Amino acid sequence: MHAITSAHNLLASLLDNHIHHGDAYHIDPRYIVWPRVLDISDRALRRVVVGLGGPKDGVPHEEEFAITPASEIMAILCLVKNLKDLKKRLARIIVAYTYENKPITASDLKAVGAMAVVLKDALKPNLVQTIEGVPAFIHGGPFANIAHGTNSLIATKMALKLADYVVTEAGFGSELGAEKFFNIVCRIGDLKPDAVVLVVSIKALKRNGDGDVKKGLPNLEKHLENISFFGLPVIVTINHFIDDTDKEIEIVEEYCKSKNIPVAVADIWSQGSEGGIELAGKLVSLIHNNPTKFHYLYGLNTSVKEKIENIAKKMYDAGRIVYTVTAEQDIKLCEKLGLDKLPICIAKTQYSLSDDPKCLGRPEGFKITVREIKFSAGAGFLVPMTGKITTMPGLPAKPTSENIDIDEKGNISGLY
Repeated sequence: MHAITSAHNLLASLLDNHIHHGDAYHIDPRYIVWPRVLDISDRALRRVVVGLGGPKDGVPHEEEFAITPASEIMAILCLVKNLKDLKKRLARIIVAYTYENKPITASDLKAVGAMAVVLKDALKPNLVQTIEGVPAFIHGGPFANIAHGTNSLIATKMALKLADYVVTEAGFGSELGAEKFFNIVCRIGDLKPDAVVLVVSIKALKRNGDGDVKKGLPNLEKHLENISFFGLPVIVTINHFIDDTDKEIEIVEEYCKSKNIPVAVADIWSQGSEGGIELAGKLVSLIHNNPTKFHYLYGLNTSVKEKIENIAKKMYDAGRIVYTVTAEQDIKLCEKLGLDKLPICIAKTQYSLSDDPKCLGRPEGFKITVREIKFSAGAGFLVPMTGKITTMPGLPAKPTSENIDIDEKGNISGLY
């Protein structure tokens, strides 16, 4: 996180420095699109003005802050194959536009070498282990609601060379993390998944069913349908919590059996590997008895709107997609720049299948609003911003930090 923050802000600093020292490219300060980042939620930094104070303090202009996981460099780090590929992708980052609408890149600012040096160690996967000694790579942190939301390709490919079975996580549901993993990560990394483990909790189903597990099942049904669009076999696992009742678990198990979907209860959080034996056995059986027919949801040669609408109508069950004037202008610009053949990475709330976080269950026929489209030319995808999603979260009225403390012996409490 620190390396990505430093590399990102280094580029922002070099951009402002270039403008301060004469601006050879005639950059329009109104169209600086490279924000600064910070690894903390702080809504007051979403829109700020920098360069105040006088001629020696830079050129005043409006600036944005995003949270570090939302940085395009985070997305790049998780999609690159090696250091050479890293530098190639960093060079393509668009930071601003001139008065003639020409994009200015990190390469134009001669920033790539220094940024790559800052990131050279961050490129290496972090090897950790469970308390039972099972190795795991935890490498990268792109949020699935605003980026592609998966582990780095380097770590995943390393794991594939070291183990018979590899499990990787795609964050925030089938319509966000899974869709982006299949359409973006698998495409870039030439990966072909064998199966999907769809993790379900009674708590989530009750939330989507207004307190009733049965009423929440249509939400599960939609996620299962989404996986089927990619031709992959799927198993449902119920992530068991201590306050789940046997009756509630039986409701989910009976539903899955009625759909001929294998289901297993996972008690890994309390029992370790012993609590995952049923799931592991059924998953291995699923893989060997149901060959994958994996395919992408859309082709890259279709138009930007066609790709967006393919995702929104199939994965979300949206009825129609509305584009603001800004979004329409962004589409024309990306076509002009030759970026319209890139895959799509929709930024959307993780709390609903729609772009409204309060719209629970399985909504259908709703409207999706695309406010703008950000170009992640280095990462290699377009980011349509929908609803009220933001790249800099704010803290709640009672932040978790109020519960965190440390005693005189160094013991930390209140993290969970």
